[in-house]
Amino acid sequence: MHVLMVFLDGVGIGKKDPGTNPLFAAPMPALRSLLGGELPSLHHRRLESPRATLIPLDANLGVPGLPQSGTGQTALFTGVNGPAIAGRHFGPHPYSTLKPIIREMNIFRRLKERKKSVCFANAFPQKFFDYLNGPRGRLTVTTLACTLSGIPLLHAEDLLAGRGVSADITGAGWPALGHPEIQPIAPHEAGVRLCELALEHEFVLFEYWKTDHAGHGKDMWEAIAVLQLLDGMLAGIVDATDPAQVMLVMTSDHGNLEDITTKSHTRHPVPLLLSGNGHKDFALRLKPGKSGIPDLTTITPAIIDLICKA
Repeated sequence: MHVLMVFLDGVGIGKKDPGTNPLFAAPMPALRSLLGGELPSLHHRRLESPRATLIPLDANLGVPGLPQSGTGQTALFTGVNGPAIAGRHFGPHPYSTLKPIIREMNIFRRLKERKKSVCFANAFPQKFFDYLNGPRGRLTVTTLACTLSGIPLLHAEDLLAGRGVSADITGAGWPALGHPEIQPIAPHEAGVRLCELALEHEFVLFEYWKTDHAGHGKDMWEAIAVLQLLDGMLAGIVDATDPAQVMLVMTSDHGNLEDITTKSHTRHPVPLLLSGNGHKDFALRLKPGKSGIPDLTTITPAIIDLICKA
């Protein structure tokens, strides 16, 4: 079994209100098609269709305050309750005391130790690497996990060769970043690329941060545009994926985009979308916590179990 994980920064389950929730304002045909025409809301949090299962995940993890990326992504990509260990939600970068946990427990390392092939599909421009080498360079949970696990970060050359995907999905921003040789691709093509990578590796992760950025901006039109890019990529994934071989796992670290009336994060549950052979069984692996629903810490152990025991 191969797993393609699409991580969305800052997407929760919100009200069924197109005036405040961009998920209900954007068309989202690919996502709706997977879910039998429905989308998740606070009043309809769990959705099932023959092709996909969507369940809510607790992003609060028993800690007061608004969830943040550093601690939430630690929980998501290690299976360890980062906010509880830190004593608070913290971000966007990982809390210092969590770095040893990220080093030892991240999903890349744990799969690599089990002789599984892994890939972080995001390609980065040279300016990113220049920033990291500067005095203020800091890594996010995903890039830190790769760096500490010996997983190479992809460069412009990889993107140009079709071996990676841009963080903005299409690559439209690369010429302005000093890479005029990178020409934009359609979101559908980005999805196809991810599927090709998923067939080459047992685990592939793609991170999409523009959802969180749009939520902080409180701009409905930007949020709709960001979601349309995502949905176009999802259409490419669906069209190119053999569901007997690849499981799609799409989720987030905290809420934000689903309530455009505030630039802050939310305490809403986040959606976990599963598609592929056995998606219903995978959802059943995730045991509810004290909140009554599974939380972010359940994902990494379940993915490792799926890949290693398939």
